[in-house]
Amino acid sequence: MDANRAPVAATWVCSPRSLRAASAPQPQFREANESSPFCFSKKRFSAVISILGVSMFDAVRNNKKVVQVFLVMITLPFAFFGVESYVKNAGNGGGVATIGGSSIQLGEFQQALREQQERMRGAMGASFNPAMLDTPEARRAVLENLVNQRLLALDAQKMRLSVSDASLRDTIAAIPAFQENGHFSLPRYEAVLKAQGMTQAVFEGRLRHDLALQQVLGAVAEGVLVPQGSVDQVYSVQLEERTVSEVRLPAAQFAAGVKLADDAARKFYDAERKRFEMPAQLKAEYVVLSKEAVASQLNVSDADVRKEYDAHPERFSQGEERRASHILIQADKGAGDAALKAAREKAEALLKQVAAKPDDFARVAKENSQDPGSAEKGGDLGFFARGAMVKEFEDAAFGLKKEGEMSGVVQSDFGFHIIRLTGVKASKARPFDEVKGEIAAELKRNEAAKKFAELVESFTNTVYEQADSLKPAAEKFKLAVQTTDWIAQDGKAPGPFSNEKLIGELFSDDALKNKRNTSAVDVGNGTLVAARVLEHKAAALRPFEEVKPVIEKALGNEEAVKLAEKDGEGKLAQLVKGDAVSLAWSPARTISRSEQGLPPEVLRAIFRASTDKLPAYAGVKVPGAGYALYRIEKVNRPVAKEDDPRRAAIKQQYARVLAEQDFGAYIAALRKRYDVKVNHALLDEPKDK
Repeated sequence: MDANRAPVAATWVCSPRSLRAASAPQPQFREANESSPFCFSKKRFSAVISILGVSMFDAVRNNKKVVQVFLVMITLPFAFFGVESYVKNAGNGGGVATIGGSSIQLGEFQQALREQQERMRGAMGASFNPAMLDTPEARRAVLENLVNQRLLALDAQKMRLSVSDASLRDTIAAIPAFQENGHFSLPRYEAVLKAQGMTQAVFEGRLRHDLALQQVLGAVAEGVLVPQGSVDQVYSVQLEERTVSEVRLPAAQFAAGVKLADDAARKFYDAERKRFEMPAQLKAEYVVLSKEAVASQLNVSDADVRKEYDAHPERFSQGEERRASHILIQADKGAGDAALKAAREKAEALLKQVAAKPDDFARVAKENSQDPGSAEKGGDLGFFARGAMVKEFEDAAFGLKKEGEMSGVVQSDFGFHIIRLTGVKASKARPFDEVKGEIAAELKRNEAAKKFAELVESFTNTVYEQADSLKPAAEKFKLAVQTTDWIAQDGKAPGPFSNEKLIGELFSDDALKNKRNTSAVDVGNGTLVAARVLEHKAAALRPFEEVKPVIEKALGNEEAVKLAEKDGEGKLAQLVKGDAVSLAWSPARTISRSEQGLPPEVLRAIFRASTDKLPAYAGVKVPGAGYALYRIEKVNRPVAKEDDPRRAAIKQQYARVLAEQDFGAYIAALRKRYDVKVNHALLDEPKDK
């Protein structure tokens, strides 16, 4: 994976340093089972951004990475109108919480919940359940973020921090989303905000708020110091490798020793009757009115497509692309003068070397570049357009005149680069035949969205007024009547039937007994579904004789697992004492803490085992399967090297951990200073009351 590219196609993106600002491996974007310190999950990154509502405008976040961590921890996209608005309601009293002299009113809190719900719905899609936020725990979490925002705002006001209009203007002008051809565009600014459903006053208030918070948090971030000795110790432990052999004691080996009581299955059945209840089920027919269904009925003429193409030539042009190779010597801009000087001198020495022998660039990059994504490819980054790389790198790459030309030493947030231009693709207009399909699809989508909005009321009325059949609606709106398989009332149904409201209507008395259509239910993403019950099965208990073999098998395996665990624990005790135990150990292999394919509990057992004396032993219960023994024969703890990029990444992560601790202490101090009080009785009520 190229460390200089933003995550596009891969499921995991692994890079300690990326030229693209979006690729920084924040801890919040790590999967729980991900062990590499250099990877983040695109899925989790997208979900966290969507759920926490981190602003789409990255320019607001272009500050020190420690401050970025703080902002992610406390930023939620509720209706903020600047720091001043937080303290204008001082003395109002009541509400869900009071902080010093100001309060968080119930309406503000409910709006926060609604906006959070919409972002979670966007992130999780069909798997989102509104009930996830309808719990005291979820409401408290949302309130905690509101309280933290208020505390920081109060402290910012106390310190008389402000953001000038000129600073706000400059920040907005630098946001790429508001630019055309590299320059701020007022029409684009207005259009982007309108598309987000946001007025200029609201956005500028939020932005001013973020900039003020950065000033507050910057002071906390400046105090984060990372002890080098601790970094080296973490490096050694995290990259430690152990050579181990394994013996499995599967439950199947102990099955012959299992003796179940004659009435064991019956007792289990009687005690766990709910396990054997079959929920109510039904089959239904349904029709779907969606933007896609409306679009499929539309036709777009070639003349309309050509007209759109001719009217907006700038949309169908492909900008200039360049291909470059680079040599990177890593050095954080926040590093000390000595570290920056040493890195620059190393880069300048390499520049002299490749300037003398340009044909050796790939070899020198492979041997010296500290960008793990491109070094193995001789520094090659492939083709990229403007906006793909950080500004300093991009300016240098696009400033080179001809292929083979090299830059001087270029400094960016990630260190010092030597860039060589290896290819140029000139800008060009995409031919009509290449884009006409895209244009036609876009015109259809736009027209379908308008037509869909016009049809919603008519469709809703038709399925309601002619409630004895779906055929009238299907014929009127040219829709297919589809049929489901069996759907359980408390199970997870596929497609639109995962919608709680639709399932509720289908299992209502009106639908089951009177055989009437459901209402037209909005299942999200511009889709309405109306359904009608065809067959129904009431909830029932499966007979004991039917499930008896299944119960006996499960109970027998459970007892066999217990026997395997007992035998394994006994053997482990003997091995630890030094007794000879006859076991068929597997061939030894070396594993690391980030080993793929081994369950987390196995890795924990192996790396927690004391290795003061070798061989050492560890044992693990394998849930539902038996027991496993591990013999640790060798331990290798690497010594950290100054220029190892993994060491730099660990230092960054360690800094984030310390930053989060400092931030927590700072918030705790603010809570004491401003006397936070929460109305728990009001908070624990459902949000719609």
